[in-house]
Amino acid sequence: MINKVRPKKFLGQHFLTDLTIAERIADTLSEYKQLPVLEVGPGMGVLTQFMIEKGYNLKVVELDRESVPYLEQHFPALANRIIEADFLTLNLKDIFEGEFCLIGNYPYNISSQIFFKVLENKEIIPVCSGMIQKEVAERMAAKPGTKAYGILTVLMQAYYDIEYLFTVSENVFNPPPKVKSAVIRMVRNDNKKMICDEKLFKTVVKTSFNQRRKTLRNSLKALCGKECPIFEQELFNKRPEQLSVDAFQELTNSLAPYIITQQK
Repeated sequence: MINKVRPKKFLGQHFLTDLTIAERIADTLSEYKQLPVLEVGPGMGVLTQFMIEKGYNLKVVELDRESVPYLEQHFPALANRIIEADFLTLNLKDIFEGEFCLIGNYPYNISSQIFFKVLENKEIIPVCSGMIQKEVAERMAAKPGTKAYGILTVLMQAYYDIEYLFTVSENVFNPPPKVKSAVIRMVRNDNKKMICDEKLFKTVVKTSFNQRRKTLRNSLKALCGKECPIFEQELFNKRPEQLSVDAFQELTNSLAPYIITQQK
């Protein structure tokens, strides 16, 4: 019988020990019980136990070979519902038939990668919630004009409405992380299709924020050249954090002909 799983630094594991917080995280999906749920990185099941108790149609994905037998022994309800794999390499369309929610106490070292994978699978993941590093949570939920507003903000908010729910102290983990944590919830918005080319949108957003202290005119020269005629517009005196998601889509459309010209 495996009584405990050792947290592993190389997997970025910090096991939550506060059951009250674990239950609060489980309740972030209470309005979506009609959908199945995939939990990422259950570890020793502190969140898993509440997901089972509350009747969610649950599967879990776990990379840690020590955690898998622990979960099998302590949670019989998970029989044949544990996927031993790296979430980042999974084909998520194979997990459930149709849409599902994602939840987890996500490893901080790969949290951005996890959310970009969610973005790639936005058609089948209408809701995603869980705990991440506080700084990343603030970036994801940031408003235009704030320091936290950046690439991750714009790309995620293009398709999801993001709520910063509550902050979690570093003292409720084993081992304690060096940073505070936060719980967020992302709900798919009504944007079924962008008004601009999605690939080009990503390029414009990333290029704009790569030199975020500069004006858009200066940062976007790399895409359109120094003499791009539309750079005379007042818009290009702004810095990237001043633009909303919609404004970035409009900017992408404005730049598109000039970017294509530069690439020929």
